[in-house]
Amino acid sequence: MNTAKKVVALTLSAAMLAGCGSSSSSATKTFNFAADTDISSLDSTVATDGTSFDAIHAFTDGLEIVNEKGQTAPGIAKSYDVSKDKKTYTFHLRDTNWVDYSGKKYAKVTANDFVYSWQRIIKNAGEYAYMLGSGGANLVNADKLIAKGAKASKAELNTLGVKAKDDQTLVVTLASPVPFFIGLMTFACYYPINEKFAESKGKNYAATYKDVLTNGAFRMTAWTKGKSCDYTKNTSYWDKSVVKLDGMKWQLAVDPKSAAASFDAGNLDYAPLTSSLVDKYKNNKAFYTYQDGFLHYLMPNLKNKALANKNIRKGLSLALNREELCSKILKDGSTESNGFVPKGLSKSPKGVDFRADVKEDYTKYDLKEAQKAFDKGLKELGKKSIELSILYGTDEIAMKDIAVFTQSCWSKLKGLKLNMVATVKQDRVNTREPKGEFDISVTRWGPDYADPTTYLNICTTGNSFNRGKWSNKEYDKLCEKIRTESNLTKRWDMMKKAEKILMEDYGEIPLFDKGGCALKSTKVKGLVHMSAGVPYTFAFIDMK
Repeated sequence: MNTAKKVVALTLSAAMLAGCGSSSSSATKTFNFAADTDISSLDSTVATDGTSFDAIHAFTDGLEIVNEKGQTAPGIAKSYDVSKDKKTYTFHLRDTNWVDYSGKKYAKVTANDFVYSWQRIIKNAGEYAYMLGSGGANLVNADKLIAKGAKASKAELNTLGVKAKDDQTLVVTLASPVPFFIGLMTFACYYPINEKFAESKGKNYAATYKDVLTNGAFRMTAWTKGKSCDYTKNTSYWDKSVVKLDGMKWQLAVDPKSAAASFDAGNLDYAPLTSSLVDKYKNNKAFYTYQDGFLHYLMPNLKNKALANKNIRKGLSLALNREELCSKILKDGSTESNGFVPKGLSKSPKGVDFRADVKEDYTKYDLKEAQKAFDKGLKELGKKSIELSILYGTDEIAMKDIAVFTQSCWSKLKGLKLNMVATVKQDRVNTREPKGEFDISVTRWGPDYADPTTYLNICTTGNSFNRGKWSNKEYDKLCEKIRTESNLTKRWDMMKKAEKILMEDYGEIPLFDKGGCALKSTKVKGLVHMSAGVPYTFAFIDMK
């Protein structure tokens, strides 16, 4: 998922709540949630960042959902059948409704809502369109249609491997089997959208909370961009008996220091912490840690002639003391990355974690060898020194600390002059990176599903998130074979080989596997956190 994608820090505030971390009154239960960034879009075919995914996830169910145990479970699809060749999935939808922001029923949720949404993301040339193709679900004809994007005709879009057999039956046909297909169906880019409603709104679809429909546990009842949004329990929800909350209040783009202070004052239920706050709160009963699944890394722009040199990239990577970054700067449970696929993401057919199975450490720290590689690179470039800029978002948790630490490590390399380029997340993600207006970007990626390809695919040639433009023909061919390989052991070995190619060429420079920490009221129960897919599920929260 997009560097911008996925993980969200939370803070919560409610006037009716009080105590160490707020507590709900006997009359109502409100969970107040705040993010460190703003919601960029409520359109599941457009959104790419974690805050937006969480916001949409709160009011929309897909074919599958994440249950209270963090497992994939039936959602809008009450059941499904799989063909013997594992290429055709027939989903049987439950009888449930779309409702508007006021709670008024609008229409039944039908199979066409999925057909329309999946075609829409291709037609909109959405950045997550690749997830319908060989980079994700691998639907029949998806790659060809994605290449056409907005130019694809309606007749052409109708060749996509998703059909509404009838209102309650959805048939999905894959080009080749995808072992993690069902797990994908919990992710936001596969959510349904009611065609009649969306078309009636035109360009204004999802522009405000009034311009979306809900089929999920909550309906959005207010949204002020850059400030806050409110949710109310959806009494028409198909599984409404599991929803204990009456609603939620979110604060958007909240500074973690302010959140912690509000938590101390008894006004919040859950407040994110940055590394600078860990020492103060680590012995507090409300201190809460988790693995958030994100890989933080440095993305070199290979359109820069200096960074196109492998030895320059190698020198930069070897000069980074990642262990020190995690233990002395972050202090939030983050651990040094040893490759591009994080620890704890997925296991081999024999049950061994990918990182443990690889065994190789691709991120060694050796300043002497770093300088040697860097000097070799300078000689190959015919230069005595080079100048590079480090791009980072000031409104993203830990990004400034990472950028400053990176600068301190690289300042030890002779022949390198550094500039720091501070911006905001939206500018970094939506403007500078896509346009290639950077040298080195401090970025991150959160897993959309629990398989190494959620990371490996973004480095293939032409992927919309491969913004550093690293390209390797052998790597691309391997990733293509991985998509069609049905032998799981062979597929696993191919993924290990692909990562080796990427890492030994220093196409990306991994930093650390992100840990998270927060203050969570002891009264908060049932908040489900996942390291892959949409991070937070709110439907099962209770305030006891």
